[in-house]
Amino acid sequence: MKDALQAIKDRSSIRAYKDEPLTKEELDVIIQAGLQAPTAANRQEVYFTVVDGKDPILAEIQAEMLKDRPDANPPHNFYYEAPTVIILSGKEEFFWSPLDAGIAVENMAIAAEATGLGNLIIGCIKDAMRGEKKAYFSEALKIPEGYEFEVAFAVGHRATEKAPHEYSEEKNVTYLC
Repeated sequence: MKDALQAIKDRSSIRAYKDEPLTKEELDVIIQAGLQAPTAANRQEVYFTVVDGKDPILAEIQAEMLKDRPDANPPHNFYYEAPTVIILSGKEEFFWSPLDAGIAVENMAIAAEATGLGNLIIGCIKDAMRGEKKAYFSEALKIPEGYEFEVAFAVGHRATEKAPHEYSEEKNVTYLC
């Protein structure tokens, strides 16, 4: 297993997965990484829904996402056929839920990279998940009452490699100390 700093450096968004399910052990590593993320005031309000990549609800979310874009015909679904999609939800009225879910999903991404799994952090379904079918999707995904979608996470065994992006400290960082 890679150490945390190397996993952070190596991680990139993977958009092609093998048709191979995660093992229970692999999934446990990912979920535990998300659960161990810090939350504001230790509220631990982030909720995780694990969905099989072949579950029909994902196709319904895809259709809802594309319904106002009639000419859109993407070659892949929003999760790029990953074998597992994890929906992270947070308390609707808690100001910090989006940030807490973001921290949790980053923990999951680093853990996935450290264990050799590909992954993709997904926000493009937010309008579909919070739109007119919000109640339907929440019920289908067993999202607790009073919670709403924050971010999704696709994870699986890579079918492709992608180099991480390069960044410029000179361009992106100002030191005031």
